[in-house]
Amino acid sequence: MARAIWKGSIAFGLVNVPVKVYTATEDHDIRFHQVHAKDGGRIKYDRVCTVCGKSVQYADIDKAYESPEGDKVILSDEDFAKLPAAERHEIPVLQFVPSEQIDPILYEKSYYLEPDSTTPKAYVLLAKTLERIDRTALVHFTLRQKTRLAALRVREGMLVLQTLLWPDEVRAVEFESLDDAADPKPQEIKMAETLVATMSDDFDPDLFTDEYQIELKRLLDEAIASGTGKVTSHAEAPAAAMDAEVVDLVAALQRSLEQSGRRSVDGDAAPKAAKTAKKAPAKAAKKTAAKQPAKKAAKKTAARKGA
Repeated sequence: MARAIWKGSIAFGLVNVPVKVYTATEDHDIRFHQVHAKDGGRIKYDRVCTVCGKSVQYADIDKAYESPEGDKVILSDEDFAKLPAAERHEIPVLQFVPSEQIDPILYEKSYYLEPDSTTPKAYVLLAKTLERIDRTALVHFTLRQKTRLAALRVREGMLVLQTLLWPDEVRAVEFESLDDAADPKPQEIKMAETLVATMSDDFDPDLFTDEYQIELKRLLDEAIASGTGKVTSHAEAPAAAMDAEVVDLVAALQRSLEQSGRRSVDGDAAPKAAKTAKKAPAKAAKKTAAKQPAKKAAKKTAARKGA
């Protein structure tokens, strides 16, 4: 585990739970540098002042806010340090809410919380309580001079903090194309539910992989091994034929059911395609056997002509 990025305590009523905070996720995407295509040299960016035209060191850069009317206010690190949020090292529990009431669109970043005490009894008490009541604690969490609303829950016996977006950070949207959309017919809903049933399973994240990153790593390894520094692009496999616009929804659902192993809403799981697949080897064997005598006769004829 990497070092803690924050230390403080959870304020659970009058109970104080000292904790250390760790980033719970990491990005495995392969990073690239921008280089000069001619010689491979790294591209550097210079911080240039638009007033004096000189390069500015990072230590000499402050933050500025410009109002819609054009008024500019410049704040230094000392100004930000004076704000109350910058000094807060407490995670106050605001309330406990049913977990299903938190829309997943609000979840932002996840953090692990480790007990920061020689006697983690209060930590275990809070974790066990959250497990038993099946509720999520809403808290305030201040990190890097920014206060966020966050959800405190339990994962595998450990407390996990997930920052939430503020309600006004989620865009409200309405699509006019849905205003006059007709309701699905009962038959369409029944077929869709049957299709969902054929594709349903328990969630196992280990079954899914980032194929793009795997193939990208393979290409880079080949380039390094060959010493060329460049890899020729591989032609992509042609995409499966598909209607540009599905006019008949029932027909599309029926095709999906057939591909998943169901012929219709009330059909069995033994598809016609599976029977055809079983017969295919037998047919291929018969064709191969029929061709053998013809091939032998052709060879004999050629041998006689050669003599």
